[in-house]
Amino acid sequence: MPSILTRFVLREVLRWYAAGAALFLTLQMTDVLSTTVAKLLTYDPPLWKAVAAFGAILPTILNRTLVLAVPFAILLAFSRMQRDSEFKAILAAGVRPLSLVWPLLAPFAVVGLIAGYNAGTLVPAGLKQWDRAWYRIYEQTPPPPTQEHYTFAPAGALYYASRIVNAKGGDRAELTGVMVQRGEETLTATSGVWDAKARTWTLQNAWVVRPGQPPRQKTGALVLPQRDTLQPPPAEGKQLSNAQLRAGLKRELSPAQRRDYQYQLATRVADPVTPVVFALAAGALGLLIRSRATAFAAVLVFIASFYILWSTAPQLARAGAMDPALAAWLPNLTFLLLAGVLAWRLR
Repeated sequence: MPSILTRFVLREVLRWYAAGAALFLTLQMTDVLSTTVAKLLTYDPPLWKAVAAFGAILPTILNRTLVLAVPFAILLAFSRMQRDSEFKAILAAGVRPLSLVWPLLAPFAVVGLIAGYNAGTLVPAGLKQWDRAWYRIYEQTPPPPTQEHYTFAPAGALYYASRIVNAKGGDRAELTGVMVQRGEETLTATSGVWDAKARTWTLQNAWVVRPGQPPRQKTGALVLPQRDTLQPPPAEGKQLSNAQLRAGLKRELSPAQRRDYQYQLATRVADPVTPVVFALAAGALGLLIRSRATAFAAVLVFIASFYILWSTAPQLARAGAMDPALAAWLPNLTFLLLAGVLAWRLR
């Protein structure tokens, strides 16, 4: 394909891409503002607190914008070229239809790299700051790190706590709903303290149960050795960077948490590919569209289909209904299949 034609197609598509990015960015910021304006009016925070909150959510909004503007730009640019009979002139010059799509892959591969970096570093940090910003607006202290249903089973023993609260950080944590089994002896207590530096659990007013003996309560403190390491509870996968997710997978996690971490890591690899896949699918579809109204309808169907897959896949992964890696790649594979079918029609 002549280089002048390549530059013409890129200029047309990128012009629409800039317009689409501005449109989607505005729509998403408006949506965030509309859902939070009542809270802002109620708590009347200083301007810097409100700006900090919206600055924290901006990387998430930007990532969606970078991806969603791809089909918008290509479909509307190609529909304009169809309407003005420019495609007819191009095809009459002997240029194959799909030759107009291949040049689009390079700029949207760059977009994918930007989206991938943003998703792996800025978005997790922004989501964490978003939560903290609202605690500052509410003038509340963030809840302390809490771990539910802790279990530790060294040889010949079992340590269980329904909740561990590390309110002040450091080496001490509050225990709730404690049960310890050592050999044939079972100890239960409503509360206790974990001293990770001394490597002990201290139970308050514990009940002691031994075979063939009635339960008896030991008043005061009962100190037990406990050799496990006090660690912060697993954070949400979407608030962790790639390096933190990999480190988290080396820890003891529940099956649902492990699947969530695996899904988050896989989607950080799949995200940079999405703009390229969208360029292929939207480019092939745009070559078949003849009117601007059809192009707008195609944009809506395109985005709605992606949103359904994008919102359903993580739920399937966390529930164990689908492999996390497959769930992360499901939207890309679906639209890549669509691109292949449309390309076959254009051959």
